[in-house]
Amino acid sequence: MSHDDLERAGFKDRTRVAEALETVLDAVSGHDRTERVALGRADGRVLAEPVTAPTPVPGYDRAAMDGYAVRAEDTFGATGRSPAILREGEGAVAPGEAVRVHTGSDLPDGADAVVMIEEAEPVGDEVEVFDAVAEGENVGDVGEDVAEGQELYQPGHRIRPSDLGLLKSVGVDQVEVYEPPTVGVIPTGEELVQRDPGPGEVIETNGLTVSQLANRWGGVPAYRNVVDDDPNAIRAAIQRDLAKDVVVTTGGSSVGERDYTPEVVDELGEVLVHGVALKPGHPVALGVVEETPVIMLPGYPVACIINAVQFLRPVLKTAGNMPVPDQPTVEAELARKISSEPGTRTFARVRLTDTEDGYTAEPTRASGSGVLSSVALADGWVVVPEEREGYDEGEIVAVEDWEWSA
Repeated sequence: MSHDDLERAGFKDRTRVAEALETVLDAVSGHDRTERVALGRADGRVLAEPVTAPTPVPGYDRAAMDGYAVRAEDTFGATGRSPAILREGEGAVAPGEAVRVHTGSDLPDGADAVVMIEEAEPVGDEVEVFDAVAEGENVGDVGEDVAEGQELYQPGHRIRPSDLGLLKSVGVDQVEVYEPPTVGVIPTGEELVQRDPGPGEVIETNGLTVSQLANRWGGVPAYRNVVDDDPNAIRAAIQRDLAKDVVVTTGGSSVGERDYTPEVVDELGEVLVHGVALKPGHPVALGVVEETPVIMLPGYPVACIINAVQFLRPVLKTAGNMPVPDQPTVEAELARKISSEPGTRTFARVRLTDTEDGYTAEPTRASGSGVLSSVALADGWVVVPEEREGYDEGEIVAVEDWEWSA
């Protein structure tokens, strides 16, 4: 469809959010670039190969309690009134001996149990034991925590700080991980400037915001200079970044007089979706050029952010072989009614107040798609699904923390 045809047609049909996301994700493949990194650089990275334990933890039989290492049979019958009397020794435990040990220390040869310090009393060169122990009691066996050769993690696992501790404990000091996905961020609009705007000019914010979001989501963004509303300039900018895992543009995604980006993408490849049933931000477009997904975000700042979270985040993570966790939410009582158009997924920005009875969510007064402060000064948003016409005052709603970085 030509640019003039698109402008005249407008958005008669809008694709539902779930269908749009499924359509674009079907066109995304995870890259196969990997690198080997030290544990100190591995937090948050995604494993590219399975990891097994080269050594057991613990690597020796160890005392699980402070106390005395003994032969269990030497304590049989011991009670508070009739303690077992053992010689206090050092080194290996001979029959009839007890050797002082501390939690985590190597279990001496000859011992097969540990009497807790509370159940023993040193008297001269002897130790009185007031409670019998069974073989293996209060002893950590070799490999009790992790067995040698045990599989710890599968490819696709996102490494957490606790994983790093476990990996180090088994003797792993490097892991094979996927390289972070790359993304070219192309702001478009001849009215955009970086500073000191004159009449008719606007400071560029979308490209900066999207770049930092991509960085938080595990990507490596290339924040490009502003491209004018010119098909040739837009075409050259997109072609330059086709070596990236993802290309994202901001502005020029609708069907107006200067909205050329979808037309250019359709010439170079294919526009898969143009116009999505979400508010604010329905003029988003999703396409693919030479197997590279192209996410065309609207120019209004709020609409740009909402669509980046809904589409760029899962596309970028899929391209980088990263899991796509759900955004965290908190339940809150709605302070005012939220209205929504049936068939459209609405994102209502709210501010949270912590009260004695829980959180209260107050919809922001400034709700237009161009009012950046309505997002920047909010604590999250309430997602009104397509089948609802909104939420009434007093309803308990889920407030989504869209800026969560995972």
